[in-house]
Amino acid sequence: MKKEWKRYDQAAAYLPTRLRNAAMRLPEEQRNAAEEFRLRAGQPLTILLPTGEQSLEDVVVEPGDLEVLCDLATDFSRYAATETIKEGYLTVRGGYRIGLCGTVVIKNGISTNLKHLSSASIRIAREQIGIAEGLVPQLFQDGRFQSTLLLSPPGGGKTTLLRDLIRCLSEGVGPQGPRRVSLIDERGEIAVCHRGQPQLQVGSHTDVLDACPKSLGIPMVLRAMNPEIIAVDEITVREDLQAVSMASGCGVGLLATIHAATVEELTQKPLYRELLQTAVFRQAVRITRSGSERNYILEELPC
Repeated sequence: MKKEWKRYDQAAAYLPTRLRNAAMRLPEEQRNAAEEFRLRAGQPLTILLPTGEQSLEDVVVEPGDLEVLCDLATDFSRYAATETIKEGYLTVRGGYRIGLCGTVVIKNGISTNLKHLSSASIRIAREQIGIAEGLVPQLFQDGRFQSTLLLSPPGGGKTTLLRDLIRCLSEGVGPQGPRRVSLIDERGEIAVCHRGQPQLQVGSHTDVLDACPKSLGIPMVLRAMNPEIIAVDEITVREDLQAVSMASGCGVGLLATIHAATVEELTQKPLYRELLQTAVFRQAVRITRSGSERNYILEELPC
């Protein structure tokens, strides 16, 4: 459990001193299980646990605390992080992602900055190294990787599984050798790059394109990186479908996630029905949960 303490303590280090001291008083068991710190101006600091948010009633977040948080997260060089701040988040050393809310500065219909911060969340990312090792051999047929979707509702563990699958494919876990993987990390949640270096393990043969829309990133890596597999998170728009179809036509394997509990749910949504019709993905891994345990069920997809 010491590793879990370390992750919690590292994330708490980005809190202003007054809030950090309160957070460090949390009982050991809860510190091990904590998933996020939530800061909302004028409200108590809360800590997200598997059972829900727990308020620390004796410490109220002030607007200045949010500004200090932002300064600590950017090493007091906030201007250098403008590109992600305007999108509502920061990625920081150690593999932590900070979500931000406040007043959006709009110019010509585009967000250019975020000011007067009103709330923030610090996600305590925890890797689960090895959870995909037993699954990887099932994703190959005759030595060739089969394009695969990962399915679960929000919070079901898709990103955690995706990250470890990328690591395994990149390192060559099991009978399959290492593969060149290009990761389009649009929201910076998978590799969590900080100044160009992934903070979480995605394998030694993985190339990361950070903070780039999938529709732009997939053609970029096809031209420049000669990938064998392209991995992306959360297919959500038609442009994503067009990009993955193009990659498939180039003979590249694909690994992607979708918010859906079952294969049947995919057929009920127009965008995903269209995806199934392209036959780019032939199989899906459905993630189910039983208590704290997650199970991975491989299923064929309808054409």
